[in-house]
Amino acid sequence: MRVLQIIDSLEAGGAERMAVNYANSLVDTLGFSALVATRKEGALLGQIDSRVIYLFLNKKSKLDFGALWRLRSFVLQYAITHVHAHSTSFFIAFLLKMTLPSLKIIRHDHYGNASFLDQRPRKVLRCAAIGFSGVIAVNQQLKDWSEKRLKAKNVMYLPNFIPIPTIQYAKTTFLKGSTGKRIVVLANLRPQKNHFLLLEIAYMLKTSYSDWTFHLVGKDFDDAYSLAIKDKIKELALENQVFLYGSRTDVNFILEQCDIGILTSASEGLPVALLEYGMAPLPVVVTAVGELPNIINSGVNGWLVPSNDAGSFYKALIALIADNSMRNRIALALQQTVSEGYSAKGVLQKYLQWLESL
Repeated sequence: MRVLQIIDSLEAGGAERMAVNYANSLVDTLGFSALVATRKEGALLGQIDSRVIYLFLNKKSKLDFGALWRLRSFVLQYAITHVHAHSTSFFIAFLLKMTLPSLKIIRHDHYGNASFLDQRPRKVLRCAAIGFSGVIAVNQQLKDWSEKRLKAKNVMYLPNFIPIPTIQYAKTTFLKGSTGKRIVVLANLRPQKNHFLLLEIAYMLKTSYSDWTFHLVGKDFDDAYSLAIKDKIKELALENQVFLYGSRTDVNFILEQCDIGILTSASEGLPVALLEYGMAPLPVVVTAVGELPNIINSGVNGWLVPSNDAGSFYKALIALIADNSMRNRIALALQQTVSEGYSAKGVLQKYLQWLESL
């Protein structure tokens, strides 16, 4: 079995990180692994294991037949048997299948707006579904949606996982604020991550624990949402409480400098950020969206609060701030949860058995 991971970009998003995680982990498991970025490279390029066979297609449009032919040649050259297409890369994988019918195509659904599935476009997905040998969903909602709305077969719920680090990155990101009083948010600046809720909480915390600061790490798309966030920081005079760093490769070092991890998302699949918080380990406060309620037992391995409820979020956050022993207990409990249920070894074993069955 020779497996190729496909992803549209190597920007530092959750789906992109999982494509790299799968590619890196399969090198040791199978002795061969390949990764193709179709449209854009980015910060994750430097995180690809040197043993992974890598190709950048530089696809210019949805129907770039030159890119499709380069991908076809790559698949034939390396005798690929299974193509694992993450997120929107399913479309070029479907076209590839039309030229190489014997290929097994797996679609990996990382859809981050799982709370708004009724609004999800599905016409193209439904047409392409005939070419999929199987579908991986990162939470039960997405699995149910593929089975009911797309009539997909061989749909498997498989959680995201955290691999054992194989590459050490230079420690370049030194966080602002006071040691022992930092709150981190690993989330690209996208509307579903609901940074406005974070700013509302930061404003409330400014009056009670003004020495605690928020550190936002994730890609800044310099779009209307990003500009609105920056304007709101100025409007609320939070320049000394909230700091933005953009995409960073030294995430582990960043987490070492922090004391609490949070996610204020309005919608999620299964956020890789939560798993990274767990392995740091950090105590967490997160919203009850996507797969999060199935991971967090509120008060035991984190605090789970209703989506878009600033008051409940603030109350849980100050409970952690005020009680260092609680922070330590919850952090260790989350680390155990992640280690036992979301390790690379356990997930990959299920993944490979499933691939063999297709």
